[in-house]
Amino acid sequence: MIRAYNDLYLNDARKRLANSFDYAVYTLGYSLEDYHQMFIRSGYADRFGRGNVRVISGVSGIELALKVIEACTGEYTPLERIYHNGKTPEYWVGWALAFYQWYSACSFDTLQKEVPISSMLLMYDKYHEMDIMHFVDRVDQMRQQNRIYSYLRIYREKSGLSQSELARITDIPVRTIQQYEQRQKSINHARAEYVIALANALNVQPVQLMEIENRI
Repeated sequence: MIRAYNDLYLNDARKRLANSFDYAVYTLGYSLEDYHQMFIRSGYADRFGRGNVRVISGVSGIELALKVIEACTGEYTPLERIYHNGKTPEYWVGWALAFYQWYSACSFDTLQKEVPISSMLLMYDKYHEMDIMHFVDRVDQMRQQNRIYSYLRIYREKSGLSQSELARITDIPVRTIQQYEQRQKSINHARAEYVIALANALNVQPVQLMEIENRI
């Protein structure tokens, strides 16, 4: 399965996001929800999710938080970090979310729409001492339950293409595209050349069009 970026950078990425969340909440005084929205709006989430080495490994978590806030507010006010005994729930959410985003190759924006960061925070008590794959499995379930539309439709609409335009570009019958979007046919069982053509047209990886239950 294709991951979001090279796993050599995964541990760095997890530490960066975890420390970023912790610093933004406990030192700078933002709510986790507000800071996470800023992370997405600032453009740093997109760069992080694509494995930009300067973001996932080239700055500290504190620096990342400050850059995110500066991008959204114009303010850059470093404060001495407030430390705690043990890892905070917000730290764990950043640690777990960074892993899930790498593992699923799904954007932070899409993940937030399907499983809000507030819902992930509520998972702390049950999942923070479990193997990370239990968290992955649960988030997969929640995404499947909460997502109204197929990934094909989500990415097609994000690209600004109509079904007929996508059909013309890929040389796939428009009715077939409609059936995949409405889940009358499973795209998981589509012809490989169809999936590749759709992914290329939408500028995504083929795995990003697959339904969650087969993303193993």
